[in-house]
Amino acid sequence: MKTPQKAPHTYTDKNETGCCAVPNVAAWDKKVIELHDRRFIKLHTRSALFMPLNMDEVMAELQRVATEADALMPPEDVMILSRDLSPWKAEQLYSVSKEVEGFENVVLNGSFASMVFEGEYKNAGKWMNSLKEFVKEFDRETDEVYFFYTTCPKCAEHYGKNYVIALAKLN
Repeated sequence: MKTPQKAPHTYTDKNETGCCAVPNVAAWDKKVIELHDRRFIKLHTRSALFMPLNMDEVMAELQRVATEADALMPPEDVMILSRDLSPWKAEQLYSVSKEVEGFENVVLNGSFASMVFEGEYKNAGKWMNSLKEFVKEFDRETDEVYFFYTTCPKCAEHYGKNYVIALAKLN
C-alpha cells in the first residue's frame, strides 16, 4: 500500500473570482491521505434520486454557523464533504477549526484513498466505480465514500473545470 501522507492543502493561493480559489487537485489525485482529528459540522440535505434539493440553504447555514462560532478553516484548508446516505438523503460535512457547541460535530480519522475527477455530477456513479477499483489496489474495502465538490457552479464555469475530489475510507 502507498504510504499515507498528511492531508495536503485543498486550495492554492490563486483566486480569480473572490469566491472559490483554484483547487490543489494534483496533491490529491491517486493518493492515500491520512486524516487526523479533522473536524467537521454536519447537516443533512434532502435528495430526489441522489440529486440534492436544498443544498444552497444547507451550505449557507453551515457557513453561518462556522462563522458565528469563529471556527472557519484557513482558506487553503477548507473542505466540504458530501456523502449519499440513500437516494433521498445526504450528509454534508463542513470543515471547522474547533468543536462547535450546539451543533452536530464529526471527527474523521484514518487513511483515505483519494482520486480527482473532472466533470458533471451525473458522472458520480462512474467516479464511484473508479474509486472502488483504486481501493482494491490496496487489498482493502470501503463502505464510506465522500465527494468534495471543490468549486461552486459559477467558479467552475469561470475556471473551465469542475474538479471533484473523492475520498474512500480504507477499512
